[in-house]
Amino acid sequence: MPLKLPAGLPALQRVIDEGYAVELIKESTAHTFRIALLNLMPMKETTEADFIRLFASSTENIELTLLKLDTHTPKHASPEHMERYYKSFGEVAAERFDGLIITGAPIEKIEYEEVTYWPELCSIFEWAKKSVTSTLFICWAAQAGVYQKFGIQKVLLKEKMFGIFPHTVAAPQHPLFTGIEGVINVPHSRHTGLRREDIVTEERLELLSESSESGVYIMQERGTRNFFITGHSEYALMTLDGEYRRDIAKGLPIALPKNYYRDNNPSNLPVNSWQTTARKLFGNWIEHYCKQN
Repeated sequence: MPLKLPAGLPALQRVIDEGYAVELIKESTAHTFRIALLNLMPMKETTEADFIRLFASSTENIELTLLKLDTHTPKHASPEHMERYYKSFGEVAAERFDGLIITGAPIEKIEYEEVTYWPELCSIFEWAKKSVTSTLFICWAAQAGVYQKFGIQKVLLKEKMFGIFPHTVAAPQHPLFTGIEGVINVPHSRHTGLRREDIVTEERLELLSESSESGVYIMQERGTRNFFITGHSEYALMTLDGEYRRDIAKGLPIALPKNYYRDNNPSNLPVNSWQTTARKLFGNWIEHYCKQN
């Protein structure tokens, strides 16, 4: 995978140390996909590494641009890191991108209009319509996207959706699922969700994949290349383990992540049942939806 990243990005070395082969390119070409990552997750370097791993299996040239908000200062990332490796939305507003990924954020229980950066995020949604070929909205961003575009509200779950859940595919011939057969295992870690009936009754949305337990997973806005993904297919093997042990240490109520540890025993390593499919899913997105006509 030829990949262009911000020079010196620490997450790259993390991925290389894990054994991933990453080929770097210095200059973009006409055949390079420009992908922007609006990283709203608190642990910036972890999320950066998650997506570098996914792109590491791509056969396409990819230039990854890390984006930050003008109206929000992250609490868990150093100002030096953000200044050196990230561009603000204002810096790229005049540019075009082949793909845009908007991540989740740990603010599910806050009403959208009460999120301090909601106006700027909405302006990015609107900007993407004209300046981005295809957009992926992930987890909280997926909920925020269908609310802003279609007025569909999120719902608070009785308990946290936490673990690895199997999903069926409604349209196996859809290009997004090329090379993917059977069920799709996906990590979920969220306190809110979307009602299936709200999705299937919205004519502008097509439900592509869902789970009987964790609910709707992938939706596409009809007539566009925009996708809303409620799970975290990009997660590394030990991410849910870290979340589980963090909450245990804090004395927070947290159940064992479902279908995650071997024999459901937290003393055992997790079973890697989703990353191969995740790489194909993101690779298909780039191949079939980020290419400009």
